[in-house]
Amino acid sequence: MPRDADRIELSVDELREIAGYAADCARRVLPVFERQVPADPRPREAVDAARAFAGGGRRTNLLRRRAWAAYKAAGEAGPLAAADAARAASHAAAAAFLHPLASAHQVKHVLGAAAHAARAEEREAAGGPGAAESLARARRHAPAAVVAVLGRLPGAPAGGGRVGELVRELDAALRV
Repeated sequence: MPRDADRIELSVDELREIAGYAADCARRVLPVFERQVPADPRPREAVDAARAFAGGGRRTNLLRRRAWAAYKAAGEAGPLAAADAARAASHAAAAAFLHPLASAHQVKHVLGAAAHAARAEEREAAGGPGAAESLARARRHAPAAVVAVLGRLPGAPAGGGRVGELVRELDAALRV
């Protein structure tokens, strides 16, 4: 059980801003998934559910199920760029369930959609500037709540492969 000292302040309004930001990041790469798996609506449904929560909707079990469904779609997608796009959608819907804990792991929940979107664009660009441009855009469009909540959390954790690197890069840029 977390101690009070391990908790951070986290308002519903901040959760909504974070979910909206995550949905915007994921929405950019939905076409990457949909070109490869056009009959699978799960990532789009997850992004739409995140956007609905960000717009004032309730944090429901359906929202959580949409996040898990997009995660499952990522595992079933063949091309790696499509899988990262679906993971971005999953993170967007899951952002509504960020825990108010002072844990480096929570940074991945705040920035996971942006990092997976950047990875999807990087894979699509085949060595081009995809991730750098995507992270720069994510940094420019991060709302105040993202920066404020990151300021209450420790830095992003080590590990996580290339997506982990992208999380740490974006985290560092937003803390400047």
